[in-house]
Amino acid sequence: LGVTEVDPARMNMLFERFISKERDEPPDIDVDFEHERREEVIQYIYKKYGRERAALAATVICYRSKSAIKDVGKALGLPLDQLEQLSEVFSWWNGEADLSQRLREQGFDPESKIMQRVLGVTRQLIDAPRHLSQHVGGFVISEQALHHLVPVENAAMPDRTIIQWDKDDLETLGLLKVDCLALGMLTCISKCLALLKEHRGLDLTPATIPAEDPKTYAMIQRADTIGTFQIESRAQMAMLPRLKPACFYDLVIEVAIVRPGPIQGKMVHPYLRRRQGLDPVVYPSEELKAVFERTLGIPLFQEQVMQLAIVAAGFTPGEADQLRRSMAAWKRRGGLEPYRNKLLAGMLA
Repeated sequence: LGVTEVDPARMNMLFERFISKERDEPPDIDVDFEHERREEVIQYIYKKYGRERAALAATVICYRSKSAIKDVGKALGLPLDQLEQLSEVFSWWNGEADLSQRLREQGFDPESKIMQRVLGVTRQLIDAPRHLSQHVGGFVISEQALHHLVPVENAAMPDRTIIQWDKDDLETLGLLKVDCLALGMLTCISKCLALLKEHRGLDLTPATIPAEDPKTYAMIQRADTIGTFQIESRAQMAMLPRLKPACFYDLVIEVAIVRPGPIQGKMVHPYLRRRQGLDPVVYPSEELKAVFERTLGIPLFQEQVMQLAIVAAGFTPGEADQLRRSMAAWKRRGGLEPYRNKLLAGMLA
């Protein structure tokens, strides 16, 4: 379609992740733009579809312990200096742990009536909605005026309209949401290409940058990557000399592996050992070899979990996508149990 400058065919993209017949919903559309042109894109959408048919989604900001204690303390008339001290005590509290010791250290009496009341109300407030904020770029575009369907309000910024619901509400209603996100690094790339044209006479676009440039990979393998998008953190730089990326797909793995999921799931060392030739590369079955071959038999991507469920446990692509969504949200909502039983039964069969 020419919508994006990256060729999805060359990158082995799993399309079921974004669109499948079982999902029975509009495709998941995210477009990244240069950060400096974000307002231009937002105003373009308003102009093209009209303010009455396009609006930004909201995010509901909920109370965390720190913001809850501040508001409760203020409402119950505690002085400002005490509020500051209290918010330090509460900066890590999740509503369950016993706080008495920490409060005493800060000079508060946890048994006092006022403290009991503050703690009681704070407990009730945690995770309750506090206020509405704008989503960074989730646009809802509808064919009829939005105010027939959803509550709409003017944003504090001029020439912007926002919907008073968040993305989960919109999903429940089946409204089309397009994410127009701004990336600072795209501005850098754009400036870099302009400088190349001006000083070196090279006329490149992101689509025509030469692929798989050996000198670039040599630089990456030395972990000389400060200012290189996605691989400039200390954790990434520590991993680069061990993984030694030599092609684009290696970089995909590099970025995916330094994440909480693979780290907590203890996937990193087995992958590195197999890559360095220290451990043999084995697969549970010939069918699963097709799923895990790209990552040497170690599951690293959500797409592989989807394919695993389809190949090894007889899920339909749509069910596999629901499993992926439940995995993404299980910390907030739980709800992996039904899939667990189905997965185990399917794999045993």
